Amino acid sequence: MNFIFSDPGQSMQKLNLKDISQFVEQNIGIFHQKRIQSLDTLRLSQILKRKNPYLFKAKHVLTAEQIIRGIVDAHISSNEETVFGDWLEGLAIFINGKVYDGKKSGIQGVDLEFDDDGVRHIVAIKSGPNWGNSSQVAKMISDFKTAKKTLRTSNSKLQIMAVNGCCYGRDRKPDKGEYFKYCGQRFWEFISGNDTLYTEIIEPLGYKAKEKNDNFMKSYLQMINRFTKEFVNEYCDDDGDINWKQLVEFNSCAR
Repeated sequence: MNFIFSDPGQSMQKLNLKDISQFVEQNIGIFHQKRIQSLDTLRLSQILKRKNPYLFKAKHVLTAEQIIRGIVDAHISSNEETVFGDWLEGLAIFINGKVYDGKKSGIQGVDLEFDDDGVRHIVAIKSGPNWGNSSQVAKMISDFKTAKKTLRTSNSKLQIMAVNGCCYGRDRKPDKGEYFKYCGQRFWEFISGNDTLYTEIIEPLGYKAKEKNDNFMKSYLQMINRFTKEFVNEYCDDDGDINWKQLVEFNSCAR
């Protein structure tokens, strides 16, 4: 995801909220473009294979449109969370660059690096606090350990603090032993020095939101109609009833 970054300022500069608004105006279109692109590349056969057909039968779903909206909305929700998480990561790096001269890290598993008060901070940025299972958390901790070794090859006395930063949510016990976990207000204050930033960034994020969402909804409704027509042709009998046997065979048959 290519963001338009301004040159970062010197260490610990006061954050100008106009800079955030300008960044959002220049870059929020990337998020909306990717929302529409995800619809343009979606295929009915792909999402039908990912979803549980028994669940629809158990919920007494009777129409093609109900099934289509259910599977498409689930796909969109998951995709948007990922895409917007990437976008917020770019915003966080931009803000940190303005305040602490931070930069996007080139080390695997680390998204942001910056220095403050003689300490090098290495940050893995996630959307929310419940982003991964135990194996994924273990991988992050391993990446932090590797990053520390890499950074200390040129300076063995370098103080390093590892942080899992989450753009929203809460975690009341941030000290995890091998790293810190800062969520929501704590995260945005950590990267900016501003304890109210987490609420101040809400307003700029709405830049042209209605216009962008109207464009998305046009593509969304066209796709719902197109997929519904395709589903009826493939998985409904002449009376209009869903052929559940055929649908389950497409989803699960080994042959």
